[in-house]
Amino acid sequence: MTKPKEIKGVFAAALTPLNPDYSPSLESIPLYLDFLACRGCHGALILGTTGEGPSFSLKERVSIMQAAIKVRETHPQFQLLAGTGTPSLEETINLTRTAFQFGMDGVVVLPPYYYRSAEDDGLFFWYASLMRRAVPEGAALFGYHIPAVSGVPLSLDLISRLLEGFPKQFAGIKDSSGDPLHAKTLGERFGEHLAVFSGNDRLFSLALENAAAGCITALANLISPKLRMLWQAYQQGEELEPIQGILSKGRAIIDNYPPAPSLLKYLVSELFDFDRWPVRPPLLPLPDHATETVMSDAVALDIT
Repeated sequence: MTKPKEIKGVFAAALTPLNPDYSPSLESIPLYLDFLACRGCHGALILGTTGEGPSFSLKERVSIMQAAIKVRETHPQFQLLAGTGTPSLEETINLTRTAFQFGMDGVVVLPPYYYRSAEDDGLFFWYASLMRRAVPEGAALFGYHIPAVSGVPLSLDLISRLLEGFPKQFAGIKDSSGDPLHAKTLGERFGEHLAVFSGNDRLFSLALENAAAGCITALANLISPKLRMLWQAYQQGEELEPIQGILSKGRAIIDNYPPAPSLLKYLVSELFDFDRWPVRPPLLPLPDHATETVMSDAVALDIT
């Protein structure tokens, strides 16, 4: 049996660089991914929530994927995941096919988030159709469990059905529920048979202790070296709490100044000398009155 490619480690939920007119800054994308690779990330998810994926047209998403793959010229082993989920099954199929044609290591797929009353049977049919038509055997598809945003949770029973029905394509999930009990339950029910990526930095050590494959987080745009330190400490059986405490404080900063893309684009420009990339409407930039306290928090955390 051809199993999905093994994907694990510290992944950034990468920002998407934009030009002043809100178009994707295609030349900046591989440069930014190179920055993340140099700071300890095993890989990155592009076009996720932090990357404002749903705000881009299909044509723009394709151009962003095409630009992102250029990071392999400097980091051949850097793993790339692409967010390809849309409410439209046909559009999701086309984006997913394109992602694998470009050489993405996997896709992270939101459920069809418009119909929030969809039942598990309907969601199973939707994901099953996607995998049959767009995901080659041995390629990796991850479901995206972020119910606070999508409004459509991926139930444990649905995950079990997908894992049993598509063991050659369904690799796991990105768990952005932020629920510690859910992180534990995923480990207890599926163990290492399901590659779970924690989407919440506060729960990274807990997730690893419950068989998670790694993390995909917004905070990795800022302090991926700390996330990589915790990953290494877990592999070596060392104490996790001191590093986890730093991650939890960093996550609190993100949660205190929503939305995350606005905050992160400000801090990345101030701390690492990137351009001050805008966010796409309906998101708004970090307000001027918040910049002083944000920088004070960042300096106190020593996120560089």
